[in-house]
Amino acid sequence: MDRIAQNAFIIGLLSFIWFLLRTGTKPTRATYPCQKVAATNSYLWLTIYVIPFLHTVSRKFLSLNIKMDRRKILVLAVLAAISGSIISWRLYEMQTKPELEPIKLKLEGWTAKKEPASDVFVVNGTGGGDGGIKELIDLMGRHGLLFYKSPEAGKNKGPNGLIARDDVVIIKVNSQWNERGGTNTDLLKELIQAILDHPDGFIGEIVVADNGQAQYGSSGNGGSFTWRSNNAEDPSQSVQKVVDMFSGSYKVSTYLWDQITTKRVKEYIDGDMEDGYVVNETVNPRTGIMVSYPKFKTKFGTYISFKMGIWNPETQTYDGERLKVINVPVLKTHGTYEVTACVKHYMGVVSDKLTNSLGARAHDTVGTGGMGTEMVETRFPVLNIIDAIWVNAIPNRGPRTPYTIATRVNVIAASTDPVALDYWAAKYILLKVAELKGYAGRSSIDPDNSAPGSFGNWLRLSMEEIRLAGYQVTMDEDHMNVYVSNL
Repeated sequence: MDRIAQNAFIIGLLSFIWFLLRTGTKPTRATYPCQKVAATNSYLWLTIYVIPFLHTVSRKFLSLNIKMDRRKILVLAVLAAISGSIISWRLYEMQTKPELEPIKLKLEGWTAKKEPASDVFVVNGTGGGDGGIKELIDLMGRHGLLFYKSPEAGKNKGPNGLIARDDVVIIKVNSQWNERGGTNTDLLKELIQAILDHPDGFIGEIVVADNGQAQYGSSGNGGSFTWRSNNAEDPSQSVQKVVDMFSGSYKVSTYLWDQITTKRVKEYIDGDMEDGYVVNETVNPRTGIMVSYPKFKTKFGTYISFKMGIWNPETQTYDGERLKVINVPVLKTHGTYEVTACVKHYMGVVSDKLTNSLGARAHDTVGTGGMGTEMVETRFPVLNIIDAIWVNAIPNRGPRTPYTIATRVNVIAASTDPVALDYWAAKYILLKVAELKGYAGRSSIDPDNSAPGSFGNWLRLSMEEIRLAGYQVTMDEDHMNVYVSNL
């Protein structure tokens, strides 16, 4: 038996026979774990032994002086080789193709038992480009959170709305990773369109931005808005392609902060008009972070300080009210900090390289609540939207998320409270998917796990930082209203 087990040819042959017999007329069996192993062995057996053998035999036949028509032999050989290649490719595809059917989670809402309360809005059953954002805005509006700021009250609009017609809106996405590691671009397209559809007529500007830190990531050197493989129904639909769809008619652009992440500058008020990063060298005594943020000129000539607001060179003043940030992270696991969602997503605002060179690397402060400090000392998002259309629920496997390991969930969720949203999404989406999949190490993504260094622990530290600044944030379900719309 040991000799057989060591014989790759016999293992491959037996796997191939087993795969054909076991799968039979029911193709869905090909997704069984044992069948995936058999498919892998069969694929290797066909590509290493069978196809080269067919190629050799065809050449032997052609070299023999036999009466059979050489052209017929050649045709048969080619057909055999093609058939073997197709079979081997299909076997390979079966064992690497991701599950396209979404896991249908049963998500239930509830009413807060205590005040003050944070609201979480959930749309279950959206693929990103099918009206999910519109339903999310309607759901928010039905429960008092108006997306559009307007002097007139109406559907989804009013004086207390989030986005005014002349605002400059930064949509903070995730661009460091390709495939399912980046923000869903179908979702991004719908969000941009929703802003442009402001009922009072949008005359402002939209900037899609991120800092992939010019390091790590899918290419090894940071983020990109032009990945060839993207998180969308059409994998070729990059962030830049989405933005280009609106160019010419609206002020919509991108700015990859990787380009300026190593350039240290001063504020506009200090006479520095260059793009770059402003760094506060005073280390926060609680979280250890050196707060840093981008300052840049957009494609349309608008001067933006992420912290201070829109700079007017003529009046030498900032307009802090007109600059709004919508935070749109992908829900996934993280190899160091267990979960990356709204709060962790602010690592794409800081300059990791500059702070590292000054002795207080920003990434090292995530675990001590540093992103909470970063949020409140720069610009707090007016809205957080979690992209959980595809998630990576395998503990410690993220943030890289290839197509083959992502799970389709078809959920988006929003809140003005990034902590409550992270807590809810980790517990009721990421953890549930991990349980259904039977993944080991699930306690690492449980927000109720408050062990030192855990996700629950650093999220709580971030929450405390945000609370100190006067924002309503919570990890207590009794202080949450959860509203769910099922499409």
